[in-house]
Amino acid sequence: MKKTNFNVSRRTFLSHSSKATFALGIGSSMIGSAFLTACGGGGEGEEEAVSLLSTGFEQIPLGYDYMALEPHIDAMTMEIHYTKHAAAYAKNLGEAASEENVDVSRPLEEVMMNISKYSTKMRNNGGGHYNHELFWKIMTPSGQGMPSGNLAEAITGAFGSFEMFREQFETAAKTRFGSGWAWLVLDKDNLLKVGSTPNQDNPLMDISEFQGIPLMGIDVWEHAYYLNYQNRRPDYVTAFWSVVNWDEVGRRYDTLV
Repeated sequence: MKKTNFNVSRRTFLSHSSKATFALGIGSSMIGSAFLTACGGGGEGEEEAVSLLSTGFEQIPLGYDYMALEPHIDAMTMEIHYTKHAAAYAKNLGEAASEENVDVSRPLEEVMMNISKYSTKMRNNGGGHYNHELFWKIMTPSGQGMPSGNLAEAITGAFGSFEMFREQFETAAKTRFGSGWAWLVLDKDNLLKVGSTPNQDNPLMDISEFQGIPLMGIDVWEHAYYLNYQNRRPDYVTAFWSVVNWDEVGRRYDTLV
């Protein structure tokens, strides 16, 4: 398996053609729309990759009603989570971007990967916004139960079976002390890995001990589940599998490899 350098130079970047090298060989400005710029505009396939992998600075509408994920995630939790918690991250991120002269026409991923250069306000709210924008996308009212296609094969290859992957992911989510997230990522060696991050950190951040390109993540802050599950985080984590949008997770994986 080819190992890709996270700090690849622009010349090295241009010498590679695979989408995996684009996404994993990212320097401070080599992500999202920079891919099209570096490649001279890019074609339809590259535009699709950018659209799928990049995140903006504004909150996007949910693709489903607040009640759509019931009984696994209740409507009131979803409404409060989206309109209060996530909306606050987006608002505060906009303020931080203005204060720190960040070009909001660029993908948020650029900031995440260089977060050590920014303020705590940017770290907390940029991370909170990025994490939640991905979280909404990888859930669906019609959860598919299990992945299929290339992602299913990759999960089996990396973890031994889907059941073993699920066990590792649940352990990462259940044992994250305090607030945080559990993730499935593609790392710099193009391998699937499971891990967790505290608070609103994520694996894209240059300060994170666990790094990679997020394919899916679960929010284990209490505000994500407390109204329905109270202190029973394990029950919430188990219920999460019923709403995972494996088509979306699979599209992210296929774009990277």
